[in-house]
Amino acid sequence: MTTPEPNGVPKSTAEEPWPVRVVSQKISSWIAKLGWVWVDGQVAQISRRPGASTVFLTLRDPSADLSLTVTTNRDVLDLGAPNLEEGARVTLHAKPDFFPARGTLSLRADEIRQVGLGELLARLERLKKMLAAEGLFDQRRKRRLPFLPSRIGLLTGRASAAERDVLTNARRRWPSVDFRTINVAVQGPTAVPQIIDALKVLDADESIDVIVIARGGGGVEDLLPFSDEALCRAVFACRTPVVSAIGHETDAPLLDYVADVRASTPTDAAKRIVPDLGEEIRVIGQARQRLDRAVRGLLDREQHRLDAVRSRPVLARPHVMVEQRSVDVTGLRERASRSLDHRISAAGADLRHTVARLRALSPAATLDRGYAIVQSRAGHVVRAATEVTKGDVLRVRLARGELSTTVDEASEENR
Repeated sequence: MTTPEPNGVPKSTAEEPWPVRVVSQKISSWIAKLGWVWVDGQVAQISRRPGASTVFLTLRDPSADLSLTVTTNRDVLDLGAPNLEEGARVTLHAKPDFFPARGTLSLRADEIRQVGLGELLARLERLKKMLAAEGLFDQRRKRRLPFLPSRIGLLTGRASAAERDVLTNARRRWPSVDFRTINVAVQGPTAVPQIIDALKVLDADESIDVIVIARGGGGVEDLLPFSDEALCRAVFACRTPVVSAIGHETDAPLLDYVADVRASTPTDAAKRIVPDLGEEIRVIGQARQRLDRAVRGLLDREQHRLDAVRSRPVLARPHVMVEQRSVDVTGLRERASRSLDHRISAAGADLRHTVARLRALSPAATLDRGYAIVQSRAGHVVRAATEVTKGDVLRVRLARGELSTTVDEASEENR
């Protein structure tokens, strides 16, 4: 036996499933619990049947591919938004209703307010402050564009002027530039989901170096998709640098603040993503000219330096140095020879004088003058007659030869 629910209806099982009517009733009761709510969205479709008091609206989420059907009374629509058109932003007070017969869900609105330009701008200003506080506009996280991207991703409207401006001007500047273009809706309720999906596709492509989101000018309402919070966060999460080229220079959607580079127009975007081939060739030519002048100047300076070094006497006439040193060596040798001869001559003269003095003082010289040296047998020199006696044998040394004599008589005389 199945356990009943609080409302008395037993729980469903495989053996005792609920009928469709019970499921429909439960869904209807659960949806009814939500009550009346205020809903913000964009009108994707309006259906006014002639003579009918009920108006059908398709309300789409601006940031996602989701929509709900809204039913309201013609008087309610005429009172709150008499000039309502497709693509307009509205705020409505509605209650969800589930129709069991068709199994559909819709909103029943009793008040509709069309969001005016002032309210839209106020909402955008609040969103701008919130995103700025979260750091989505931080300049420090902005990435520099590559000098020459190998491939460029382009998100723009099909056959639009923005697409033509970007492609034409980029290829005029760099003819070999490669694009991967994805055409998306750039206004209306489907714009944001399509742009986000295409952005993810391009960001996942490893060959894409930079992504350009381009759209031509338009009113504030036309550019609202590019101020959508979901799109701003998707651009912030991209790993590939993103260039925003929305509208004209005076237009400033929030995408401009989140993107890595803001281009004032699609044409300006083309100038920013690729360099100008003619300008680069001119700059390279100027750089080559400066390099040539610098090299020539360096060679000229070094040549002058070599010429100056080679013009020095030591290199111009290297043998002069050897000759000069040879003369110096010859002079020194002559001086040394003269000095040596002079010293030898002086030494010879001194030696001769010394020899002469020695000879003058030598006993041999005395002997040459006729004197003799008398020595006793013991070898003592006899200086006085008293030193010998009669009969002593004496040795007489002459200048040439010696004599042996015997003393016959010795007498001492005064000098």
